[in-house]
Parts: sequence; structure tokens; C-alpha cells
Amino acid sequence: MTEAEASALPCRQRGGRAGPCACCGRDVALSFHHLIPKKMHRRTRFKKMYSKQALDAGIYVCARCHRGIHKRYDEMTLAKRFNSLEQLLQDDALVRHFQWVAKQKQVTR
Repeated sequence: MTEAEASALPCRQRGGRAGPCACCGRDVALSFHHLIPKKMHRRTRFKKMYSKQALDAGIYVCARCHRGIHKRYDEMTLAKRFNSLEQLLQDDALVRHFQWVAKQKQVTR
């Protein structure tokens, strides 16, 4: 199993946790990012193209990476063009953001 496959987990296995971010690699608190945004799940096109399991798949990312992903692209673009970790990591704008995040101090509470 590749690192990308291990990072793509079904929705029911999510939940707040700490560990390495799938995008920047920092060991911080993580949130679950649906690879196909939940807003798209009810659309007929996505219901026909993807299984329920595929719609529920996602990755754990830190808050800064998560905000960066959603700031740069809308839900439809994420669902069509960036519905895997590999695709997210191949986008120049996102890679620059992830590299910037990796250099930031980790806030401890």
C-alpha cells in the first residue's frame, strides 16, 4: 500500500487526530478532507460516477493545508480535477502552499 492509499481513508474512520499531514508532512492536529467535497455528493453526475465508498474517501490534513486547498479551488474544481492526493500534490499552486506551510512553526497548546 502506498502512502497515498494509506492516507485516503473512508469517512467513517475519520475524526480528530494528530499525526503527519498528508500534504505538508507536519506532525500536528489534523482534520478530514473529503477528496470529493460533500457538497457534490448529492449531484447525479457524481452519484453515477463514484461509489459511496469513493465519495466518502478523504485524507487527513492540517488546518493550514485544508484552508489553502479550499481557498484556491471551489468544490466543483476539487471534485473534477483534484479528487486524489496525487492530483493535489501535482498542482503547482498547492505545492507552493504546502511547502510554505511545512516551514511554519507548529503551535502547541
